[in-house]
Formats: sequence, C-alpha cells, structure tokens
Amino acid sequence: MEFINRVITALTEVHPTHPMLVHFPIALTGAAFLFILLASWRKSTSLEQAAFANIVLASLGTLAAGLSGVMDNVENYDGAAPNAMTKIILATLLLVLTAGISIVRYRNPELFWKGNRFLYIASYGVSFGIALVLAFLGGVILYGF
Repeated sequence: MEFINRVITALTEVHPTHPMLVHFPIALTGAAFLFILLASWRKSTSLEQAAFANIVLASLGTLAAGLSGVMDNVENYDGAAPNAMTKIILATLLLVLTAGISIVRYRNPELFWKGNRFLYIASYGVSFGIALVLAFLGGVILYGF
C-alpha cells in the first residue's frame, strides 16, 4: 500500500502533469493522419472511421494537455516558460482545428466520400504538423534550443 501511495503522490504532487499528457495529442493526430491517408489510398470506410475516432480523441487530449501546460507553466516557471505564448496560441489552434474536424465530420458522415476530400485530408495533416511544432517547442523548454 505504501508503494501505491508513493506513486500517487509522485504523479499528483511531485511530477508535472503536462509531460504525461502531451504525448496523446501528438500520437493521436499522427495516427489520424496516417489512417486518413491509408483510407484515401485503400478507399476504406473503416480506416476513415479510425481516423475520425483518433481526431476526436486528439481534440480531447489537446484540451487536457493544454490546460495542464498552462497550470504547469504557472506553477513551475512562474508563467515565464520559453515560448509560452506561442505554445498557447498553437495549442488553441490545434484544439479548434481538431474539434472543428470532429464536429464537421460528425455532422456529415459522408464528408470523406462526398465532400472536399483534399481539404479534409489536409486538415488532418495540418493538425499533425501543429502537434509536431508544439512538441519541438516543448523540447526547447526542457533542453534549450
């Protein structure tokens, strides 16, 4: 029982929460982009649905990572982490983009087949690109430029 208490204390009080959550939007936007590219190539409904599921989860993960990032910035860097405002702007853009893709696709399940396929696929790629830039900027905070 002592070990479990130490783990819970480490996760909630000792270690910052943000680094534990940032990997979800990165991986989920990357997986969504891969699945949408494969869906386009293979003309697969199930791969497009997998892309959609990943982008929905990416929007939720972005929200969690963003909120924890703001809290960790205030707590650990007194609000002055390098590139903090740039990261906040990009994270907000990523949240709007992934949530927007999710809502538009939810309201129009045939979007991939009967909509502007190029724009739909490009929005997945842009969301992954933004996530990668955010990951790089996070590395700058930890390791320098």
